[in-house]
Amino acid sequence: MENQQVLIDRLPSGKLQASDYRLTDAPMPEAGADQVLIKTQAFAITAGTRAGLQGSASYAGAPAAGRVMNSTGVGEVVASNAAGIEVGDRVTAPTGWQQYAALDAKQVTVIDADHDPLHYLGPMGVNGLTAYFGLLDVGKPKAGETVMVSAAAGSVGHMVGQIAKIQGCEVVGVCGSDDKGRLLVEQLGFDRTVNYKDANYRQSLKEATPNGVDVYFDNTGGMILGSALFRLNVAGRIACCGVVSQYDTDTPEPGPKGVPGLLVNKRITMQGFLLFDYEERYAEARNDIYAWLTSGKMTSLQDEVSGLGAAPEAFVDLLSGGNVGTRIVRLDQ
Repeated sequence: MENQQVLIDRLPSGKLQASDYRLTDAPMPEAGADQVLIKTQAFAITAGTRAGLQGSASYAGAPAAGRVMNSTGVGEVVASNAAGIEVGDRVTAPTGWQQYAALDAKQVTVIDADHDPLHYLGPMGVNGLTAYFGLLDVGKPKAGETVMVSAAAGSVGHMVGQIAKIQGCEVVGVCGSDDKGRLLVEQLGFDRTVNYKDANYRQSLKEATPNGVDVYFDNTGGMILGSALFRLNVAGRIACCGVVSQYDTDTPEPGPKGVPGLLVNKRITMQGFLLFDYEERYAEARNDIYAWLTSGKMTSLQDEVSGLGAAPEAFVDLLSGGNVGTRIVRLDQ
């Protein structure tokens, strides 16, 4: 029996292409000491992994061709040499783009039997936890404040907006199409949205934020960050999560104007963060998020593709804004 995998065939120069990946078969892995063997059922595709390919994410390690493409997945334990993890347990782990993964027990989290495993790729996984800690711990929103979020229909952004609404904030989302904007308002409760592709974007943003912006959750950098800086109120906060405008290009946008002048004059706090800094509090966040999901206060959006072979094109499409919510590759269909 073999293990189907998607390998990084070559590191991309310029925009990512599906041909930068290669579908192949490898020998079936075996669980070693204190390891488990996981049959992958689904994994998430996220924009942040593009930064790892680019070499601009130090936490991802040096990029290299010939490796299995990295991702967080969910699956079933089919062999275990680890105490506390049983065959048949549903787990979440860094499976990568492959059918089977042998991983150390410390990399594996057992999923509560009452929980939907796919939620661990979205609201209760990396995306939702990033939204939770980035907004609440870094952005520190207060009821009545205005929160602006870029890439608002994306895997992190659509949850940031909902968490901000739960905190009693006005929420303005920036996205790349009018259809996405309507979805955010009608299904997720955003107050207003702005299409950054519109010629009158800056004027539209001004009209959508008549009281200015108190918290900006930045997933994009570039021009959208620049526009947010000029709308921020005194003592505004910026949570720097991602820079998707600079991932999939060899000619990234320059840094925004107004830095550091606007930061000084408006006493703005601009802070980057990594999810891994909050690892000891994941259970706390998941408890809150699970309560919001079950009460109907939060909705998880996801779109799905089927089969390992579909993953490269799905990644390329995501980087051009083709997804709504969390993009998931299903292997169990």
